[in-house]
Amino acid sequence: MSTVSVYRTEFLTFSTHGGSMRRRKLQRLPLSPTVKMDSKSFERVKKEEPSIQLQTSPIPQLENPRPSNLRFDRLQPSDQELDQDHRLEFGRFVAREAVLDEEFWTAAWLRAETHWEDRPGERYIDNFKRQFAEQEFNAIKRRYSGQHGQTYTCVVTVRKEERNVKRTVLKSVVGTLDFSIRHLLHGESFPGEREKHMFCSISRTNLNKYVYVSNLCVAKSARRQSIASNMLYFVIESARSKGVEPVYVHVHRNNEPALELYEKIGFEMVEMANSQLLKQEMYLLCFKT
Repeated sequence: MSTVSVYRTEFLTFSTHGGSMRRRKLQRLPLSPTVKMDSKSFERVKKEEPSIQLQTSPIPQLENPRPSNLRFDRLQPSDQELDQDHRLEFGRFVAREAVLDEEFWTAAWLRAETHWEDRPGERYIDNFKRQFAEQEFNAIKRRYSGQHGQTYTCVVTVRKEERNVKRTVLKSVVGTLDFSIRHLLHGESFPGEREKHMFCSISRTNLNKYVYVSNLCVAKSARRQSIASNMLYFVIESARSKGVEPVYVHVHRNNEPALELYEKIGFEMVEMANSQLLKQEMYLLCFKT
């Protein structure tokens, strides 16, 4: 017997320009969501996607970072050095799995920026962001250990390799998200359907696997270039290649731009929710591959 927890998306925060946005109604799903999507290599969304909030301050090159083995002058590796088969190229960017500690750190810093962006006037904000980034960096490393039998992947979007152009990792990574492959608890038809118990068994079958997305954010300098949507396409294609469905994500009910983005891609709302989600004002969205 083992336990597993379903946690909400931590840094899925979007901003819009030009005032308020009308609410877009997501279709609601009963217990068995069904979504259809064009399989022809994911046509790019022509309409500009909502921008993702992030502080304007650059990623600092810390003199004495806590992870002592990080090299902040490290150049982004070439495509030949990485030799990754599974990647998604779009425009001037590439979405792929993060492989370097420096990429993990940059992803952690982007998340710290997003977490603290609504409080720019607070004192010691840079120290808080640094501490947050250190904690998230260590958390990313722990997640790769496969706790609770989950398979975890940190995705980054990097600028495409260009001839005669050398970039450091810090200046190359412009977006990030996490996704993990999990199992439903015994008796669940969607994650979080059952209230948490101390000893909830996990039904470890291929039929009960699903993908969970969290921590989506994009650097301000790279917004409105379809980075968020293409990272989600990368996750969906990864799920398909592994034979896992569906894909779930939690979104706050008042986060209209995020809801619009997921609706545009093909996510639908799961009708039922437990008391904890209702209390947190969160929606559970689903894309069935």
